[in-house]
Amino acid sequence: MTATLRAEGVTKSFGGVQALAGCSLTVPAGSISGLIGPNGSGKTTLFNVMTGYERIDSGQVYLGDRQITGAPPHRVFALGVGRTFQLTRIFPRLTVLENMLVPAQHGRSARQHREHAMELLAFTGIAGHAGALAGTLSYGQRKLLELAYVLVADPAVVLLDEPAGGVNPSLIHHIADRIRELNKAGRTFLIVEHNMEFVMGLCHQLTVLDSGAVVASGPPETVRSDPRVLDAYLGTGTDGDD
Repeated sequence: MTATLRAEGVTKSFGGVQALAGCSLTVPAGSISGLIGPNGSGKTTLFNVMTGYERIDSGQVYLGDRQITGAPPHRVFALGVGRTFQLTRIFPRLTVLENMLVPAQHGRSARQHREHAMELLAFTGIAGHAGALAGTLSYGQRKLLELAYVLVADPAVVLLDEPAGGVNPSLIHHIADRIRELNKAGRTFLIVEHNMEFVMGLCHQLTVLDSGAVVASGPPETVRSDPRVLDAYLGTGTDGDD
C-alpha cells in the first residue's frame, strides 16, 4: 500500500516544552490507522501540524508525493485531507442543514449541494434533525454532524480526533460502522482515540506516541502485546481511557 499521508522527523516545541520529538508516521492508502498514547503525548499536536493548524519546527509532511509542510488548513483541506476536532466545531445557531451548506462545493448547483448534504446527513443517521438548531444536538449527534460536514468536500483522507470521546455506547457502534463503510468505499482514516476497545476493533494499524516520539507501531494485535504499550498505556486491560 502506498503512503497517503506521512510525517517525517517532525519536531514541535511550545516555549520550552517539546511536544513532538522527531516524530514519523505513515498512513497507508485505504487503511484505518490509529494514533494512541497518554494525555500530553503529542497526538493532537501531530494532527495539527499535519493539517496546517500548527507550524512545525523541523521535519516534513507529505500527501502522496506532494510536500504539504507549512500549507495552511484551507489548502490542506482543498488537497483532500479533512479533519474533525476533539471539541466539535459546529455552528450552534445554524440548523443542522445550514451547517452542511457552509462549505463551498465547486461544480454543484445550490440544489445539488442541498441534496448532497441531505444524503450525508442520512448516511450519518441525523437527517431527521436537519431543521433543528445544531446547538440542540446531543454530543454524539454533534460528532456525527462534524463527520458529515467533513465529508461534504469528499476528502481522500479523514483525520478524526476522538470520535468516540463522550459518546454513548450505541452511538459509538454507529460511528464505527460509518467509518468501516466509508473505508470500504476507499476512504483513508487516521484516528486519535482513548477508547482502546474502539481502536482495537476498528483500526488496521496503530502508532503509539510517548513524549512526542513513536514508541511502537504495527497491527493492533502486535501493539497490544508490546510490553512498552501494556506497561505505559493500557495497563492490564484494553477497554479504558488512560
